[in-house]
Amino acid sequence: MNDIKAILKETEAFLEGHFLLSSGRHSGEYVQCAKVLRFPDQAAKVLAPVAKRLNELEVDVIVGPAMGGVIVAYELGRQCGKEALFTERKDGEMQLRRGFQLKPGAKIIIAEDVVTTGKSTVETKIALEKLGGVVVGLACIADRRPAGFDLDFPVYAAIELAIESYEPEGCPLCQAGEIELVKPGSREIKK
Repeated sequence: MNDIKAILKETEAFLEGHFLLSSGRHSGEYVQCAKVLRFPDQAAKVLAPVAKRLNELEVDVIVGPAMGGVIVAYELGRQCGKEALFTERKDGEMQLRRGFQLKPGAKIIIAEDVVTTGKSTVETKIALEKLGGVVVGLACIADRRPAGFDLDFPVYAAIELAIESYEPEGCPLCQAGEIELVKPGSREIKK
């Protein structure tokens, strides 16, 4: 795992500073996987241990929620020799579009870049199950779920990160006032 973190730091995917998360909470660390995924050779290295574990499972297809999971699903599909699809939001609902189809009973791995709350993963799972798919696990680069936060299926991560986050009014970084707050993520913050 130290090799994975070193690659994330080298590609500037592991950031340190003062970040506004999509949950509205603040954090001193952030993982921006798009930074590592821009280098195909590094993406392959980071995802190789995940692909190795997936190759031990019975899986038919790998599906990544857009945006963060598209390249991850593709790379895992390439390394595992599996079909790679993606879901995307339309009218606020996660959907399998663009003529993609699932065979009834297809065993699916959902692929994400970073998992924190599992929101996109759960939305994707619901969409795939409506189409007759069976989600057997989640694969990701970084698992940064808080302690005790479980999903109802196995998670296969390249790295697990315990990144602390704070309510804005209790944020020590805000209280110190030395580092500007920035919002690096793509998801809109709900007020």
